[in-house]
Amino acid sequence: MSHKLRNIFLFTLFIFLECRSEDTVDQPDKHVSEVEGRSVELKCKYKTVSVQEELFWYIQKANDFPKYILRRNKYGGENDVQFQERFHSEVSSNSVPLTIKNLRVSDSAVYYCALRPTVRKPTSNHIQKNT
Repeated sequence: MSHKLRNIFLFTLFIFLECRSEDTVDQPDKHVSEVEGRSVELKCKYKTVSVQEELFWYIQKANDFPKYILRRNKYGGENDVQFQERFHSEVSSNSVPLTIKNLRVSDSAVYYCALRPTVRKPTSNHIQKNT
């Protein structure tokens, strides 16, 4: 495999539709390619009837479960610790693009945009102790 081919990233984007017909999410670019070390913007357009929209990005690598990247609303948001430095997103009136800086080969994955939390992080509160 040539050196150039190893430095190209393929991002597959899927549409995530919320169950309610009033809310939709569209990721218009189904495949995005970029060279290692550069930045890429993954587009996500949404429509919602909610006055307090919460938008989420997830990553799913081959043979793995989707993992939470970040959450955004009109007041700000939060990133998972492992994605804080290179992954960024801002909400506008109908868009929440994800920017990934300084691309790495390991960033190759499927990226999901969603209006509701779809993958929950386990917390210690879920552990039940015998008394």
